[in-house]
Amino acid sequence: MPATTLSARALLLDMDGTLVNSDAVVERCWRRWAARHGLDGDAAMRVVHGRQGHLSMAVLLPDRPMEVNLEENRQMLAEETADTDGVVPVPGAAAFLAALAGLPHALVTSADERLARVRMAAAGLPFPALAITAERVGASKPDPEGFLKAAAELGIDPADCLVLEDSEAGIAAGRAAGMQVLGIGPRAAAHHPTAHTDDLTGVTVTPTPDGTLTLHLA
Repeated sequence: MPATTLSARALLLDMDGTLVNSDAVVERCWRRWAARHGLDGDAAMRVVHGRQGHLSMAVLLPDRPMEVNLEENRQMLAEETADTDGVVPVPGAAAFLAALAGLPHALVTSADERLARVRMAAAGLPFPALAITAERVGASKPDPEGFLKAAAELGIDPADCLVLEDSEAGIAAGRAAGMQVLGIGPRAAAHHPTAHTDDLTGVTVTPTPDGTLTLHLA
């Protein structure tokens, strides 16, 4: 049986697919990109979730120079930032973030800060005080750098952090950081997180006097 209670001292939150449902935008932008390069759209969509765009491009077009990927990723970020049609909160995200006010937590996303702020605002969600965005890391998920950097800035041992993630790359990054992972949504279930929930509706957070945060999954 999956765990129904998880304990940690800090929560590290992915954005897309975890707090914000931006699938409609991601599908539009990446399927257009795939079509321009003669790639199968379904195959592209199996790769792009959770990673920075230039790394997804490198996976899909492995023989292409990275400087080309970096330039196209800049264009992709501009496209995605300009398109908020269909961006909505994951069910339960607003109440979950409200419950985290004043508790140790951080946003850890493969989006750059501008895109992250635009999507959180479009979904009507508050932007956390600490955000580790694409500009702040040298390696994208599935590398654990972003989660480790968030833990360090919060002053919490990685083993005492809990990651909330939806994608294969993000779950792998959380595990590589030595953290428990709560998988959110349909993509997460296949990648063996510590526990899984369909969305954030039934997830509650209870702080204790010793600083432990206990998550109960409905």
